[in-house]
Amino acid sequence: MAEDLVLESCDLDCSSNNRSHHTADAGCTKLIVRRGQAFHVKLHFSTRGYEEGVDNLAINVETGPQPSQECGTQAHIPVSDSLQEGAWSAAVSSNDGNELVLSINSPPDAPIGSYNFSLEASTGYQGTSFHLGTFILLFNPWCPEDTVYIENEDQRTEYVVTQYGIIFQGTKNSINSVPWNFGQFEDGILEACLQLLDTNPKFVRDSSRDCSRRNDPVYISRVVSAMVNCNDDRGVLYGRWDNQYDDGISPMFWIGSVDILRRWRKFGCQAVRYGQCWVFAAVACSVLRCLGIPSRVITNYYSAHDTNSNLLIEQYLDEQGNKQKKQKDMIWNFHCWIEAWMARPDLGGGYDGWQVVDPTPQEKSEGVYCCGPAPVIAIKEGDLGMKYDVPFIFAEVNADVIYYVEQKDGTVKQTVSTFQVGQNISTKAVGRDNREDITHNYKYPEGSEDERRVFEKANKLSGLEKEEERGDASGITIKIKGSEGMNKGSDFDVFAVINNGTEQDKECRLMFCGRTASYTGDVGPQCAMKDLLNLKLEAQSEKKVPLRLNYEQYGCNLTEDNLIKMMALLHDYSTKDIYLATRDIYVKNPDIKVKVMGEPMQNRKLVAEISLKNPLNEPITGCSFSVEGAGLIEGLLEKTLDCPVEPGQDAKVRVDLRPQQAGLRKLVVDFESDRLKAVKGHRNIIIAPQPK
Repeated sequence: MAEDLVLESCDLDCSSNNRSHHTADAGCTKLIVRRGQAFHVKLHFSTRGYEEGVDNLAINVETGPQPSQECGTQAHIPVSDSLQEGAWSAAVSSNDGNELVLSINSPPDAPIGSYNFSLEASTGYQGTSFHLGTFILLFNPWCPEDTVYIENEDQRTEYVVTQYGIIFQGTKNSINSVPWNFGQFEDGILEACLQLLDTNPKFVRDSSRDCSRRNDPVYISRVVSAMVNCNDDRGVLYGRWDNQYDDGISPMFWIGSVDILRRWRKFGCQAVRYGQCWVFAAVACSVLRCLGIPSRVITNYYSAHDTNSNLLIEQYLDEQGNKQKKQKDMIWNFHCWIEAWMARPDLGGGYDGWQVVDPTPQEKSEGVYCCGPAPVIAIKEGDLGMKYDVPFIFAEVNADVIYYVEQKDGTVKQTVSTFQVGQNISTKAVGRDNREDITHNYKYPEGSEDERRVFEKANKLSGLEKEEERGDASGITIKIKGSEGMNKGSDFDVFAVINNGTEQDKECRLMFCGRTASYTGDVGPQCAMKDLLNLKLEAQSEKKVPLRLNYEQYGCNLTEDNLIKMMALLHDYSTKDIYLATRDIYVKNPDIKVKVMGEPMQNRKLVAEISLKNPLNEPITGCSFSVEGAGLIEGLLEKTLDCPVEPGQDAKVRVDLRPQQAGLRKLVVDFESDRLKAVKGHRNIIIAPQPK
């Protein structure tokens, strides 16, 4: 009888496997592979080599606390002479003396997560089991049979592998690019993402069912949407929107997901304070990319929050444009969510591709603060019955806005805006820092036949028969326009532009004012006002009325969002009609400059000089720079200045970098002080590979 096989060691060959599975950026200390794709392990036997026909080998794999074959979380895999597609299988790749190389293949619909695996070796009637170690199995966008497969290689690189990005903020007329370090391959992030799955209430209630459902990106994205906020669970982020952040960190401070996820994990899954929509979205994007689901951050300008599901946003104003307390519906200046790429076999044909997933806690979905995945095509087509939460997102990009303006005598005038909601829907372009406008993915052009068709379909599906009030036939229009140089610390003009397209001269009253505002639409104190009681409009003419915004008035009440909400109300004395225009003005922060000194090369020290010029007419104090960059710097680095920075002078620091990885990297910077807050900057750095 042949001598028993004795396993001396097992080499998981993490470096080679991780490279071929597109996970090498996460390091080579653990085996991280993608489902539907083979990986190999090297087995070293001490007594003798493997003999085909004499030795019987099998691999056991299992995931979760209660693995079972029935749940798909356990598999017994006999070693054969060839791999089997679409199922767990193992085969001999090479046999060289006492070293045996096995190839192991996972099915493209296997549950993701951390797996233990072992070897069973038997010779005759005797058998022995050897623990081989652990591996982490992820979704595989490179595998055509995986439901997250995305065909284009550039898109796979952008939406799965790239660790940095751009998030768009500001206003639809002044779009602001904010850099973000997703850092999905940084140390500890994969462990934090797996811990997030193991902390979710569905796992706590029934771990077997939860782990078995981790084969489905629809299920995973829904869990992540719920767990990135902490409203129902031990989620990652605590949301706050009242500018009271002294017991935590302002949402405007963050420049990446890495520090947030590490804090959450380090402090026993206590929610990190604080987040707002772009922070929730960016962290969810990091988690999904880490798990292998292609994802990207989306910004929707003038995003509606429809609280009563009637596809109408009802705004109540007094005759001076002040919001009234009975108002519940809201229009956010911008709102961020993510899109995740996946097939939707649960919905039948036609709904594969990008799905909206929104982790910002707004409304409950099936009793939990989560939203999506909702097929973008279902939103565009008005298919409100498709899972999940399509009606809510449809309203965010398509709702009509009705303004009810109450006069002093108690009468109410009504004005309708059908074009305000859902504008300039934006995401970062593939392979570039440019903005890509994807509004056409969500809605047909306003006024087109397709837009009318979708509008009518959505009304019927929502159970409402909303009357259409489109456009304005009176011949009078009013718009608000900005000017050059709307920079923080500067005085500048904003204009109400009124067109009288009628054949009659008009005498009107114009109330034109500005209030500091947050991006959610909440307004603060008035910072500029003009009330013209007898404004004359000549027939077939245009009049431009300026309103001066002085830094002395707006600066002290400006929130970290740097927004001023402008509103113009025009009363036509002859017809008693009211015309309304609104616009959000973004007050631009100064630029951050990043100068790189030295030759950017892998594993070679590099110095970045970071500076910002004080644009205010007063000193700024408490100045500090925070820096992140996946592959450039470990974690979040903060540099504080000891002295105030005088007007026109530079705040300046130097930061040491030691690039660990070659290729394009992004250094992301935040600047904070007493008078200038949440100033962002970035610098792309191309790192040359280390010479061999």
